[in-house]
Amino acid sequence: MKNLVNIAGIHTVNVLEAYSKGKFRVVTKCRAGWMTIIDCRDYDNEWFMQQPESIIAGYTKGSLQTVEFCPDGGDYYLTVFARKGNKIVLIDETILGNLTVGTINSIFSNTNLYNQDQYNAVGAKTWADRAYVPYLVPMEV
Repeated sequence: MKNLVNIAGIHTVNVLEAYSKGKFRVVTKCRAGWMTIIDCRDYDNEWFMQQPESIIAGYTKGSLQTVEFCPDGGDYYLTVFARKGNKIVLIDETILGNLTVGTINSIFSNTNLYNQDQYNAVGAKTWADRAYVPYLVPMEV
């Protein structure tokens, strides 16, 4: 994503931009404290490709650990989101570029995604504004 502003210094990869179809699986931490792997349903996979923010937005605070993507026809998974404790160590540029301030403030406020200087750098004023792309750049769908 060419308009990405990342003064927070979060490590990014550029996997999703190269593919139009694929399937996702996520690793979450359940209430009991152990990890659970979930393969996403077909209609969820289609939605995630259209709305990249929704890949990480539908989880409770602190539960999402890893998101992996398998390109259509492939038999391997590529990591597009990884969290270690309160630090996001890896995120795909497509997901990062579509993240809104509201998603970060409500789910990831205790991580390095939450950064007021980052919000100011892109001109984000409301929870509906994107946090890592300048305000005047139209949102990709």
